[in-house]
Amino acid sequence: MASIFTRIIRGEIPCYKVAENDRAIAFLDIRPLTVGHTLVVPKTEVDSVFDLDEQDYAAVFDLVRSVAEAQKHEIPCNRVGLSILGFEVPRAHVHVVPLRSEADLNFANPKLQLDAEEMQAIADRLHLALERLV
Repeated sequence: MASIFTRIIRGEIPCYKVAENDRAIAFLDIRPLTVGHTLVVPKTEVDSVFDLDEQDYAAVFDLVRSVAEAQKHEIPCNRVGLSILGFEVPRAHVHVVPLRSEADLNFANPKLQLDAEEMQAIADRLHLALERLV
């Protein structure tokens, strides 16, 4: 059975898309740790980012870098943190999280509850920032 991320990539499940390239897609986490928390997911379905071929791996991390730059411009934060876990969805993906402190990158923290309008506005801001940065 296809993972939820595969279904998002196929367009079967909607998402708050931030960016996309030919090998990866970036969209907001619907249970974010902080405002702007974004997932970057390779279009190739593998369990771990370390299982990706060189081209897919490079494309994922090129998109991670672009998303992080957009977050630094649009989201009040001191740093942008990354996490690669894969426990909640057993498929390769990278969490790109705007941080005010190290404690923000704790997945045991309560998740934010943002409505659809807020999520879409954040995705739009990040998408526009990415276009300006290109």
